[in-house]
Amino acid sequence: LQVFVTVCRCTTCSSCCTGSNASALVKDIGPEQFPINEHYFGLVNFGNTCYCNSVLQTQQKKKENLLTCLADLFHSITTQKKKVGVIPPKKFISRYEKKMVNLFDNYMQQDAHEFLNYLLNTVADILQEEKKQEKHHGKLKSGVSSNKAEEKKTEPTWVHDIFQGTLTNETRCLNCETVSSKDEDFLDLSVDVEQNTSITHCLRDFSNTETLCSEYKYYLFYFIFFLYRMRVKKLPMILALHLKRFKYMEQLHRYTKLSYRVVFPLELRLFNTSSDAINLDRMYDLVAVVVHCGSGPNRGHYITIVKSHGFWLLFDDDIVEKIDPQALEEFYGLTSDISKNSESGYILFYQSRE
Repeated sequence: LQVFVTVCRCTTCSSCCTGSNASALVKDIGPEQFPINEHYFGLVNFGNTCYCNSVLQTQQKKKENLLTCLADLFHSITTQKKKVGVIPPKKFISRYEKKMVNLFDNYMQQDAHEFLNYLLNTVADILQEEKKQEKHHGKLKSGVSSNKAEEKKTEPTWVHDIFQGTLTNETRCLNCETVSSKDEDFLDLSVDVEQNTSITHCLRDFSNTETLCSEYKYYLFYFIFFLYRMRVKKLPMILALHLKRFKYMEQLHRYTKLSYRVVFPLELRLFNTSSDAINLDRMYDLVAVVVHCGSGPNRGHYITIVKSHGFWLLFDDDIVEKIDPQALEEFYGLTSDISKNSESGYILFYQSRE
């Protein structure tokens, strides 16, 4: 919201910009000339806070982006007088659609995991750009010259503080025993799924050692073999696990859904960590599950199960219901026939215990 500058000469100002004052302002500007979606509000003086008000009222409204729309949506929910209800996220969806024109013109446009990645990365980019601008303007005001190399550095945001972890890619040459490693940050982990397994097993497979072969030519042909594996070096606060349930089938020339039964426990400990990982024994609690309902990626429906204050809620668009914890088992998947219609866990969110 944008606020307009007022000169405060009273000690209470409880009537500023209310009643006749507000009506006069609307009349002075004129209903037809009043800016669309604009609000001009005065700030109440609590006795000696006019110096605060005068500075706050100079701040210009920031340009609308996906983050401001998301903040407005959450603010609309938290300021509702009712405990339950429905809110249309028109502003957020409209902004999202403007950014996504002709970008996701295939099944990915309807994919919850693709949207999660887009949302987290976009919000992080917006926050980093704001930090960069604030630092740049701060140096200009102080007369300090800006360093281009320093400006290119990106600072972590609250998105990274919450979701970002680090993987270590370890490679060992079987010929010379040389070991090399490379760190890679992640906001979520995508794991392959198998029939009648668990998320713990999927994570172990994710870090299983692979043997790679490289052909080397110099006078003679011979092969160099490498052992390759991935380990978690830094555990995130919120661990987002994406189950790769959509697989491209060559014979069908399309993606199909793997409705395999994959058990996801309420408590989780990661065992595929590197030797230098911090908080090796960190425990995670399941706090949310995005569920895909249907038999394929380009058709179906998404619902969400969320843990709140010790009980579980099922969100199906505008419908919210309380469910028993045992009902989570219904979303593990099917024990047979991968092509059947199913309601199966697609994205799991685990929160770290402090």
